[in-house]
Amino acid sequence: MTVSVIKRGISVLVLLWALGFGWFVIALPQPSDDVTTDAVVVPTGGEGRIGRGLDVLEAGLAEKMLVSGVDREVKPGEFAAEFEVDEAVLECCVTLGFAAVDTRGNASEIAQWVEDNDVTSLRLVTTDWHMRRAAGELSRRLPGDVKVIRDAVPSGLRFSALVLEYHKLIASWTAGLVGL
Repeated sequence: MTVSVIKRGISVLVLLWALGFGWFVIALPQPSDDVTTDAVVVPTGGEGRIGRGLDVLEAGLAEKMLVSGVDREVKPGEFAAEFEVDEAVLECCVTLGFAAVDTRGNASEIAQWVEDNDVTSLRLVTTDWHMRRAAGELSRRLPGDVKVIRDAVPSGLRFSALVLEYHKLIASWTAGLVGL
């Protein structure tokens, strides 16, 4: 292999990366409309996610809610106080999931909760830059007959965070392709 062939190959890879990153940034997922689902699921981690999930629940667009990846130190009363959730709503309709520590773990925790609660449709609420990876991980774990509505929470666009998430998305897609 000649040096020029290697240079061309690297140039093509850089161009593909740049085009993919441009698509990733320009076409960030958007908030969903007022579609009703059985449940709303919210992986923790980004500002506005839990508030959006609670708004969906309060609007009657879902009957129950899972917050996945809650820190094990958080008590239900603390959660209720921080997000101004009525104790009765917390008791009947909100499940705090403590098993997940990352996006893959969120997907596993959500899939188990969906199965345990006979959920056939759900609204996934997460940050716009996180939506594609979260939905991809979730789709690999959910049964094919569960309908997922993507409801992205708009974020402030920080270049470094977008680059990091784009690389995580590529890694997630690659892992999905090879069956990891």
